[in-house]
Amino acid sequence: MNDPANFSFQECLHFLGRSDKECLHYIVDGKLRRMLLAGGEPVVVEIAQGGDAAYLEATVLAPAGVMFPEKDIQDFVTRWLHLDADLGDFYAYTQTDPLLRGLAAEYRGLRLVGMPDLFEAVTWPIIGQQINLSFAYTLRQRFIRHFGYHQQVDGTDYYLYPHPAVIASLTPEVLTPMQFSRSKAQYLVETATVMASGQLSEQVLAPLDYAAARDRLVALKGIGNWSANYTLMKYSRFPQAVLLEDAGLQNAVRQRLQLPAKPSMAALQEYTRPWQQHAAYAVFYLWRSLLPPLNV
Repeated sequence: MNDPANFSFQECLHFLGRSDKECLHYIVDGKLRRMLLAGGEPVVVEIAQGGDAAYLEATVLAPAGVMFPEKDIQDFVTRWLHLDADLGDFYAYTQTDPLLRGLAAEYRGLRLVGMPDLFEAVTWPIIGQQINLSFAYTLRQRFIRHFGYHQQVDGTDYYLYPHPAVIASLTPEVLTPMQFSRSKAQYLVETATVMASGQLSEQVLAPLDYAAARDRLVALKGIGNWSANYTLMKYSRFPQAVLLEDAGLQNAVRQRLQLPAKPSMAALQEYTRPWQQHAAYAVFYLWRSLLPPLNV
């Protein structure tokens, strides 16, 4: 783990526990459980705080008695919780920005919780477009439970996010009875088809800089500037990704500056222009400011 002095497992758990409709991970007795792939096989892992804040402990809960590549698990958790980040520069910058001042002290140790699965990172913003967050989580839960790999362990249902090839085999008509709009269902199937064919993949995105990666994503139907930046923030970890169109960001700015209404796009551009390499973390910490305080 990088920068252990600026890591808080509790803050990460608080963010991960914001929806009761979450089914890809669970928080049990201060520990994090989820299914992931290790050596190409599904395993259920429990992640807990180590003896000190400098490390986390990952234990395979199932299948029992089978050895799996530790590096696959370590890499997944590191990417998911951004354990290789160093927050020192961002924290120093927040003291110079009136909108961000105080966030570092209030939420110290929160990492930008990401999405290690590219298909999830691309399709979650499609699912969440133009609806409230609660209903977005409902649709996401249905999507995962209907089409994701499933295994029950000790009475708990664990899932992997649906594979692109599974969704590519569907027609939009399969999704619309689940309350996906016709256009949203079509975008999900078309995006899955592009990914299943290899036209979009980690290997395709990895060599691209931020602007080129954003253009590649925006070329997909159903992916606009907000969706592309969300993917580049949560999956590719581009630090300059900023979601100006995001309602959460707009509400956080309004609250922190005590504005009578949401800021205009011109005002948002003015507020966020100086962020540059701190943009993604700035957005994420402003999202965090909308959640209830952490009870410790």
